[in-house]
Amino acid sequence: MTKTPLPTKETLEQKWYVVDAAGQRLGRLACQIATILRGKNKATFTPHMDTGDFVIVVNADKVIVTGKKSEQKLYHRHSGRPGGMKTETFKQLQARLPERIIEKAVKGMLPKNSLGRQLYTKLKVYAGPEHPHQAQKPETLTINTNSVGGN
Repeated sequence: MTKTPLPTKETLEQKWYVVDAAGQRLGRLACQIATILRGKNKATFTPHMDTGDFVIVVNADKVIVTGKKSEQKLYHRHSGRPGGMKTETFKQLQARLPERIIEKAVKGMLPKNSLGRQLYTKLKVYAGPEHPHQAQKPETLTINTNSVGGN
């Protein structure tokens, strides 16, 4: 009986991708980014291993949400002290820290274990069009947000 070969560090090649978030819908963009981080778009996908690629997201301040979510969607954080709960809307957080919106959306779509925490470190989000990862020679990735899922 033959065994299915597992990808190793030597056989696994990790690429770098740049995604432009300008005008993209938040949830659909985050879903496809999480798929690439996880490695589900590759034939070598293994559920218990890190087979994904690095993703750089630029123009995070130009991501959009539909409907009334910009006024109604809430983001919570807690300082750990009694009464330390802070709440702000999508619009307020986008004005203050636009990177955090995409980071939080993608993190929620990754596994909730040590593998998910490892995959999350491969996501780099920047508010403007510039990023400091030119040395990695990232490929531009066009995300098709008209379809739901990995299609």
